[in-house]
Amino acid sequence: MLTDKAKEIVNEADEKMQDAVAFLEEDLKTYRVGKANPSVLNNVMVDYYGSSTPIPQVASVSTPDARTIAIQPWDRHMIPLIEKAIMDANLGFTPQNNGEIIRCPIPALTEERRRDLIKRARAAGENSKVAVRNIRRDAVDSLKKGEKNGDFSEDVQREGETEVQKVTDSNTKAIDELVAAKEKEIMTV
Repeated sequence: MLTDKAKEIVNEADEKMQDAVAFLEEDLKTYRVGKANPSVLNNVMVDYYGSSTPIPQVASVSTPDARTIAIQPWDRHMIPLIEKAIMDANLGFTPQNNGEIIRCPIPALTEERRRDLIKRARAAGENSKVAVRNIRRDAVDSLKKGEKNGDFSEDVQREGETEVQKVTDSNTKAIDELVAAKEKEIMTV
């Protein structure tokens, strides 16, 4: 039976691991996979009155159809700045404006671009797994210190390590599932 202190260490590790998984999930949403997705612009920054601001915070971003992203800035003078930010972000599409709305037609992905996106997704997944393993290592170290300091027994320490490993395995599995789902989405033509 885990003590409160050991449970706290395990729960804290689980929360940190879930944060790593959530970060990966948000990162994978920004990949352009051949269909219009407004979240590809979440990390594109535009200069807004001297501060670097994400496009969705200075404009309304929508997808009128499966192959187009429409950006309607709240301030018309932002149109050229938003266009430049999109071009500089090298997202693989060219913005066009009619004086009020910026439209970004989304071209189909090439085979080379798909493979590149899969490599990026796998690398991001591996980085998340490394973060999860580092969190596991820190939690196990905390459990060992707790046992050494007399906060709980060696049996509690071992049980805590087992629980941390279970949490690690479940979060690693979640990372693998996210990457596999993104790979499938990327390869779907």
